[in-house]
This record gives sequence, C-alpha cells and structure tokens, in this order.
Amino acid sequence: MSRAEGFEAEFARIEAAVDAGSTDLRALGFWRLLAKVKADDVLSSHWAEQAGRIDRKAFEAQVRPRFPVWVGNLVMLLGAALGSFAVGVAIGTNDGTVAGLTLVFAGLAWSVALHSPTHWLVGRIVGIRFIWYFFGGPFPPRPGIKTDYASYLRVSPVARAWMHGSGAVATKLAPFLALAFWPATDAPPWAALVLLGVGVFQVVTDVVLSTKSSDWKKVRRELRAARAQASR
Repeated sequence: MSRAEGFEAEFARIEAAVDAGSTDLRALGFWRLLAKVKADDVLSSHWAEQAGRIDRKAFEAQVRPRFPVWVGNLVMLLGAALGSFAVGVAIGTNDGTVAGLTLVFAGLAWSVALHSPTHWLVGRIVGIRFIWYFFGGPFPPRPGIKTDYASYLRVSPVARAWMHGSGAVATKLAPFLALAFWPATDAPPWAALVLLGVGVFQVVTDVVLSTKSSDWKKVRRELRAARAQASR
C-alpha cells in the first residue's frame, strides 16, 4: 500500500468509527495520524478538510453545552469590561477595603475573560477559524473556544503555536495588569499581595502543568511540527 493510500485508509477507518459512535480519537489513532500529517505542509493542507470533519463530529458528539462563538466572545468581553469597571471603582473610592476587593476582582475577571478572546483574535489574524465556545479544562471547568480544525491545519505550525500561546500569556498578564493600578488606589497592601500571588501561582502552574497538558504543551507540539517541516 502506498503512503497516500495508507493515509486515505486510516482517515476513512477513523471517520467510519466516529460515525458509528466511537468518539475517542486518541484510541482510534487520530492524533498519531495527525502527527505524521503535520510533519509535511502539503499533507496538512491535503487532509485538512477530512481531519477537520472528523474532529468536529467527535467534538460535537461529546461536548455539551456548546455556544456560538459570537455569544462566547460577547460574554467574555462583558466580563473584561466588568473587570475594567471594577478598576474604575477601585480608583474612585476612598474605602480601602472596597478598593482592594474590586482590584482583586478585576485581576481574576481579566484572567478568565481575556483568555479565549485572545486565542480567537490571534487565530483569526493568522487564518484560523473557530466553531464553538464550551466549558472544559481541568477542574474547575472554564470557558474554552474550539478551533475549526480544517482551517487550523491549513496555517503554518508556527502560526498555530502563536494562537495557543496567546491566550496563556493573556491569562498570566491579567493579575499583573490589575496590580499596575494598585498605586493609583487606596487599596491596602494585602490586595497587591493577593494579585502578585495569583500571578505567580499561574506562572508556576504553567511551568509545572501546562507544558504537559494545556496551551504550552500545544505550543511545543506545533513547534516540533515546524521543525519537522523545516527538515524535509
């Protein structure tokens, strides 16, 4: 069997299994197959449509509830706006406790609300489309945004890495952004310490966990694909 016929047979086998109700793509060998496809930019483009179709079928069979992208972005941007309003309250009030609580709230709100819209913005800039918002991730569940995998495969691995890394960076910067407003408020020192602690905690968990299971793992994966393509 030729290499092309081998890929065709494998994609057909996996799609048939998904259509029959089997949605564990890892067990079906989908991601191992995709790793081979990603090593070649021509193969990535050629198999993008079918890979995207399989990925979407499996995702939609497993994940509920799902929300349109515009709804998710609107909710996230409202959350970011609420964080900005909280900073305004912190700056405007003479009550130190209120200032501290609202400043901490802003840092936490931005950490959650800026993550997925940043993925979306950078993704759209580089040519990646998105299909759903959903709740996922390790406990506690948090909003996530699902890529259209066909468009994802059609862009370069480096562009995909930028998209994955962008949301992680936005989340990690959020507490420090709120902390930057602390000198302009009457918030007590504990508020600054809480924001600093949240920021440091997020950075540490990224180093320890995310490189193995989340955004930075995906960044490393796509950079490996970029090196594989460059070596061909």
